[in-house]
Amino acid sequence: MKRIAVFASGNGSNYEALACACDEGAIPARVALVVCDRPGARVVRRAADHATECFAFDPKSYASKADYEAEIVRRLDAAGVDLVCLAGYMRICGPTLLGAYGGRIVNIHPALLPAFKGAHAIRDAFDYGVKVYGVTIHYVDDTIDGGRIISQRAVPYEGDDIDELERLIHATEHPLYVETVRRLLTGGPAERNNDETNEKREKI
Repeated sequence: MKRIAVFASGNGSNYEALACACDEGAIPARVALVVCDRPGARVVRRAADHATECFAFDPKSYASKADYEAEIVRRLDAAGVDLVCLAGYMRICGPTLLGAYGGRIVNIHPALLPAFKGAHAIRDAFDYGVKVYGVTIHYVDDTIDGGRIISQRAVPYEGDDIDELERLIHATEHPLYVETVRRLLTGGPAERNNDETNEKREKI
């Protein structure tokens, strides 16, 4: 059975979605490790609820990013991880982690990349006034939200309540991440864009 690691810094709702999908057989894998850079984050409690091994660390207790990433790599190797899923992990992956797991790290981003990169994507898109928001899953490389896109899904919204918008985007993230991870692990056609315009373009 394939093994997944989930990296998160906060609430961990995407971890929860992936863990439940594994438990229910929707993803033929198990979450073998949670990595969190904030020991007090809710995702740590969620991991305990699912009996998932969790490495919760304080980056300030390490001399450098290379040092704590070396420890992360050691734990990934020990857990036999096949795929790393970033889910609200608020740290940029450095050369140590990318050198060991490059090509096997994916991230979920709450915008239709390449637009609205960065940590405040929902707010930035909201302030810009876009009418179609969305979610992107992409491979992680040494750029910020610049890795090759795997899948996307649009979230139309013309309201003025950012809290409502965030709920809609999170509701879209969970099934898209489950679907995409399943396809990546089973060798299916993971690269799919659910935006109608792109579907039409592919048919031409």
